[in-house]
Amino acid sequence: MIRILMLFVAASLLSGCASGPPEKTQNLCDVFDEKRGWYKDARRSERRWGSDIATMMAIMYQESGFRPKAKPPRTKILWIIPGPRLSSAYGFAQVKDETWSEYERMSGNHWASRSHFADAIDFIGWYNAQSHKRVGIGKNDARNLYLAYHEGHTGFKNRSYDAKGWLTPVAGKVAVRADNFRRQLDSCEHRFKGPWWWPLR
Repeated sequence: MIRILMLFVAASLLSGCASGPPEKTQNLCDVFDEKRGWYKDARRSERRWGSDIATMMAIMYQESGFRPKAKPPRTKILWIIPGPRLSSAYGFAQVKDETWSEYERMSGNHWASRSHFADAIDFIGWYNAQSHKRVGIGKNDARNLYLAYHEGHTGFKNRSYDAKGWLTPVAGKVAVRADNFRRQLDSCEHRFKGPWWWPLR
């Protein structure tokens, strides 16, 4: 009986990790309608770290399109042969190995997985809180939070993004998407909140 239970749990975990992105990604209401557990996870991160759900979800959308196993493209050797990937970034939040290790150590989430939504959204909330603490960015300033997310805190302070003409417009798109997500969520959030006694209301 115990063996059957263990196999069931393992199968459930594997199926959870293998689930794909939501079918409709442009409207946050549609995302949370399809992925019902995601709202609670995002709300928990919002409560813990202070960035609102719309800001964190806009950053995740830009990084992975909500794909749990997203990776950077491979380089090409002689224009044909697949080479190494551009970085170790992986998962919903496209986090590099060293940054993920720092998150695990500082947050206490030692069993976290980059392909697990709850851990990835918690990471984004944590990183935004670090951006607020280290370089003074507002916790819902999606544009500058994304620039710090992409360039790191030292790069943000040194304005390394100025040398990347494509990056500032992308950060602007993240800010616009966060505003859109915020308006969308305002219209439907009541559907995802539990009753008055629910702890994450």
